[in-house]
Order: sequence, then C-alpha cells, then structure tokens
Amino acid sequence: MSGSSGTWASIIRDVRTTAKADYAVRAAIELAAAGDGTRTADEIAQSAGIPINFLENILADLKRAGVVESRRGSGGGYLLARPADEIALADVIRAVEGPLANVRGISPDALEYGGASAQLRDVWVAVRASVRSVLERVTLADVARGELPQHVVELTSDADAWVRR
Repeated sequence: MSGSSGTWASIIRDVRTTAKADYAVRAAIELAAAGDGTRTADEIAQSAGIPINFLENILADLKRAGVVESRRGSGGGYLLARPADEIALADVIRAVEGPLANVRGISPDALEYGGASAQLRDVWVAVRASVRSVLERVTLADVARGELPQHVVELTSDADAWVRR
C-alpha cells in the first residue's frame, strides 16, 4: 500500500490507550492481586472503578483469549488462566483491542511508501517495537506487586517523559 494520507492521525490514535484497554488491564491486575482466589465481576468493578456493563464485555473478551477463567457456584468468579508473572500487559491489550500498533489497520511491516516517505515504514516499525519493549516486558504481577522492571523505571525517571506534548 502506498501513500501517507491519514498516517499521522492513525498512529497517534493507535498509540493512545483506549478506555477498554485501560479497563482490561486494571481488571486483570485486580485478578493478579487476588492471587489464586476468584473475584466476582462486581468486586472487580467496585475495586477498579470500572462500569459493570463495560467490565462484563471485557471479561468475556479476556476469557475468549485465554487470559482469564471463570468458575461457577459459591466462591465462583473470575481468576487468571495462568500465573500473573506469565501474563504481559500486551497479552491483555491484544485480547481486547487486537494488535498493539498499526497504521490505518495495517501492520507497520506490511506498509510500502515511495518517494520522500520511503523510510516512514521503518519509523512505524520502530514505534511498534518501542511500545512492545514496555508492554511485552511488564507483567500483571509486576504491576500488582508495585515493582516495575528497571527499564520502565528508567523511562519514567526522565522528567521529559512526564511532559505532555
């Protein structure tokens, strides 16, 4: 696919975190904090401040993707399908949103540009790699324990990281 019409707007929108992705990660972190125990949708909604209607759809997506399981009966509810230290934030986001980064719905590596924009594909691939370097290396357990990997701590220790632009 050639051309760059709409590319900047698309990448900016794709790098933003949607409410659905934010809620999904927060719900999964609540389950990570619960350890081996189950949490009901109402408990998760209450503790994470997520609207219950939205949460039920998110939990269904997470269940379909194999991130969470549900148990019926007394003591039933939701729990993580694997240990929290084996589930990256990227796994949760992909379960509810699909790929982490794309341009107009196309994977950055599949883009083709000509002329002066020829190197733009490499920029989009680098953006995807940068996002992955955080979201694929931070687990639910990391966040639930309050112990982020050093590379994330270093990124956030740069004062420029906190400046809105």
